Amino acid sequence: MDLAEVTEGKTKFLVPVQDDTSRFPPGSAPIFFNRRMELNRDATVLLLPLLEPSDYLDAMGATGVRGLRVARECGIPVTISERDPSAIDLITLNATRAGLPVTVIHRDANALLSEQSFDAVDLDPFGTPAPFIDAGIRGTRRFLFVTATDTAPLCGAHLKAGIRRYGALPMNTEYHGEVGLRILLGFVVREAARYDRGVEPLFCYAREHFFRLHLRLLRGTKAADAGIQNLGFVHQCRKCPYREEERSMLPSSLACPHCGGNLQPIGPLWLGSLRNKEIVEAMIERVGGLELGSGKELAKLLELCREELPASSHYDYHVLVKLLGCSPPDILTVLERIRTEGYPATRTHFSGYGIKTEAPLSIIYDALRTRQ
Repeated sequence: MDLAEVTEGKTKFLVPVQDDTSRFPPGSAPIFFNRRMELNRDATVLLLPLLEPSDYLDAMGATGVRGLRVARECGIPVTISERDPSAIDLITLNATRAGLPVTVIHRDANALLSEQSFDAVDLDPFGTPAPFIDAGIRGTRRFLFVTATDTAPLCGAHLKAGIRRYGALPMNTEYHGEVGLRILLGFVVREAARYDRGVEPLFCYAREHFFRLHLRLLRGTKAADAGIQNLGFVHQCRKCPYREEERSMLPSSLACPHCGGNLQPIGPLWLGSLRNKEIVEAMIERVGGLELGSGKELAKLLELCREELPASSHYDYHVLVKLLGCSPPDILTVLERIRTEGYPATRTHFSGYGIKTEAPLSIIYDALRTRQ
């Protein structure tokens, strides 16, 4: 296997040359290093020192890059596990070259997390994390981090797969990225509640081809019940942009007050905030002082997440403009007009054209129309 040295953050490591697939039998997956996930890893390295976990598990190590960076850049005791023996060899080589005292375990993540617990657990599988959430919750003492790259099932593009994996009904709306992230978070909340545990979102976001959760797990029935109370449905009209929330584990049958059409329930999903504002503010304060390849992008993402409203969906500026057939003012003017009418309104990290507000559609429509 041909290897190349890569530097990310303050950490150097070896990765397979991506076109070297000669050693992999048909149908198997290579030891994959995804350069496009640098922001994902940068965010974790930025967050972890603020949480001060006693130890950290990189449960699906691959090249070991995430765990190695945590060990090098956060100074936290790290365990890296993998079930692929070839990956174990590479992780061990990388740890040795870096002089890092990480513990490397050749084990399936579900088996390991059924037998041992860690203060912080990171699940970053290839594809869906759904088969690993149960063991992840059982093997996590305080902090659970989850990456999902199966965005199509979560967003409603592959409807049946989304229902099978997450026990929820998604819908491919103009705010499908938010639907996907909230269905993923709602799934984790429901799984945690089975063990009388609650979930506090610390910093959860959607980015390009993945969703990422940084969560604090809380113990006790009160915490579990509080999590369940933040679950429900977004009821979306299929004929117009109208939607409304319902906090319930069973959806009601509702009609659209604007056009009379039936509202389709999306969920169950998480209806609460996606971040802890104090944590995000602390991340913003730290981000400029670290060697992060995605530092500028990450700082912008954090600023957007800090300011955006906790509403469970957002409106796409372009979709509404097309519907109205008007020539609108710029998006900042639209937001200011909504605020002038007494309703909070912000941009959102989900889309450069997204508007977060709980204002009635009539107010939003009026704000979009050009005034003489």
